[in-house]
Amino acid sequence: MSGKIDNQLFSAHEHALEQKACPKCRSQQGNGQLQLRHGKHGVFLGCSLYPSCDYVQPLHQNDGHVVKELGVPCPECGQELVLRHGRYGMFIGCSDYPNCSHVESLDQEANSAPCADIACPECHKGQLVERKNRFGKTFYACDNFPKCRFALNQPPVKGCCEQCGFPLLVEKALANGNKLQCADRKCGYTQALIEEKTAL
Repeated sequence: MSGKIDNQLFSAHEHALEQKACPKCRSQQGNGQLQLRHGKHGVFLGCSLYPSCDYVQPLHQNDGHVVKELGVPCPECGQELVLRHGRYGMFIGCSDYPNCSHVESLDQEANSAPCADIACPECHKGQLVERKNRFGKTFYACDNFPKCRFALNQPPVKGCCEQCGFPLLVEKALANGNKLQCADRKCGYTQALIEEKTAL
């Protein structure tokens, strides 16, 4: 298999971009042309005189394709905001990209659910909420993010650790049944579930 790019794989729009003169060479009386190149991060436009000219330009398609026009003006430039699907999922961005780089994440409140009023044991200001990562896995984090980065992989349970006094526990499935474990990673002490204690 050849290391060269098969030009038939690309759209006519991208072929039109190939015919542009390199802006860096043109300013220095050069005659370089922009060509499609392939690198470890994907396809981009680069100068034909490389390595003497190192001009590169990313393709707009790598920055997320437009899913829907929202009809709302961009707060920075006034152009229309659009819903895009990028490498890490859906986001809202300006339709005038790359001239305007305004980006908003989708409403995180819609993707989070409170965890029965459990206060964050680290910052004592936020509440723990249920969230999903980009792969769909559930985790529990402080709603005061990014100021507080406290997060758990297991569901939090109100209570104090019998060993160190940390004000939060997590329910963990162990070989000998479900137990409560201290949410402090430095401790990790396990204790019986509250139902088991009352039955004893």
